[in-house]
Amino acid sequence: MTTMHFYEPTAGHGLAHDPFNAIIGPRPIGWVSTRGADGGVNLAPYSFFNAFNYTPPIIGFSSTAAKNSLRNVQETGEFVWNLATRKLGAQMNATSASVPYGVDEFELAGLEKAPSRLVAPPRVAASPVQFECKLADIVQLKSAAGVPVSSWLVLGEVVGVHIDRTLLKDGVFDTFGAEIIQRAGGPSAYALIGPEARFDMVRPK
Repeated sequence: MTTMHFYEPTAGHGLAHDPFNAIIGPRPIGWVSTRGADGGVNLAPYSFFNAFNYTPPIIGFSSTAAKNSLRNVQETGEFVWNLATRKLGAQMNATSASVPYGVDEFELAGLEKAPSRLVAPPRVAASPVQFECKLADIVQLKSAAGVPVSSWLVLGEVVGVHIDRTLLKDGVFDTFGAEIIQRAGGPSAYALIGPEARFDMVRPK
C-alpha cells in the first residue's frame, strides 16, 4: 500500500478540505486598497499574492472571480498594498466580507485612511508598510488546455513605499519584529512570523 495520497484535481481531492492552499503556505496576504472611477473606495485581502520582480519592483494579486478590487484597478490603474500584521488581523479579516459594490471596507472595519502620495487610493493608516502601485498588467488565467478561467492576475509596479521607521534596524527591515501574518491552511488558519521561526542559510556562490 502506497504511503502517498494521490488525486487529480479535476476528479476531486477526496479529503475533508482542499489541501492546495494549505500546501502552498503560509502565503503573504495582499491587503489591497483601490478607488473606482466614481471615487468609491474598496479594501480587501487576497491570499494569492506575491512579489515578482526587483527592478522595477512588481507585485501582484490574483482575483478569483471579477471582484471589486479588479474592477477598480481596471477603471483607474492604481492600487495600494498594505502589510497585514497580528494587531490588524481582525480588521483585515473583517474586510474580507462579501458586501455590495460601493460599501467602504475601511469604515466597515473601523480603519483610518491615510492619503497616498503618488496614487489616488488611500492607505491603511495603521499598517506599518504600504506600497503605492501603478498597474503594469492584468492577465486572465488559462488552463493547460488554453481555456480561460474566472481569475485575473493583477500586476502592479511599486512606485512609492512607506515604512514605519521603528521597523528599520540599522537600515534593514525587521521582518520578524513586524509581526507579519500570512494565510495558512484550512478555512481559518493564519501564521505569525516571529523570531522563533527564523533560520539562516547562505546562498552558494
